[in-house]
Amino acid sequence: MDEILVHAVEQLDEKTVKEVVIDRLQAGFGPLYIQEQVSLGMDKVGILYEQGEYFIADLIMAGVIFKDILELDEMKSGFSVPSEKIGTVVIGTAAGDLHDIGKNIFGSMLKSAGFNVVDLGVDVSPEDFCRAILGAKPDIVAISGVLTIALESINATIELLRQVGMRDNVKVILGGKCVSPSACNIIGVDAYTTDLPEGVKICLSWV
Repeated sequence: MDEILVHAVEQLDEKTVKEVVIDRLQAGFGPLYIQEQVSLGMDKVGILYEQGEYFIADLIMAGVIFKDILELDEMKSGFSVPSEKIGTVVIGTAAGDLHDIGKNIFGSMLKSAGFNVVDLGVDVSPEDFCRAILGAKPDIVAISGVLTIALESINATIELLRQVGMRDNVKVILGGKCVSPSACNIIGVDAYTTDLPEGVKICLSWV
């Protein structure tokens, strides 16, 4: 673990984070390494939030820092992004849930990896997911959920995909605090993770 970088993210020290990231890139570390280390820092921010030491504004700030890092020219130039998109991913936060920080970061990481991303936003109904899938014909559907209530909507979305005959046409990955091995087995999805870089790797393995 890159303790300096992870700690800077944990402390929401945007200036230091950028300086360390650029230093690491110049030293030969790749963008995927940077993503993984910043993600570890984000995990620590999440723990501080759960402990009541950080608030929603701090979570938003952490998300801004992560997105700003992904937008650095030094990060973009380090990715070997194909001239043609390697696949399409429809992403959205399930109905009943308005959390979007993790979803937004994941979308940015997918774009950096070469995917075309169709972001449906938050509070996305099963019907809206199906309409988007019918229109965009994606390879992958990524559904995010933080609140437990989102599981009901996620389950309804997967069931509706089955009913209209589209479930077998796409891979489905879940992410967010509400996911668990047991819930995902019951719902019937292809993968789940609470780790953003791991989620990108899973998507890449499917295309």
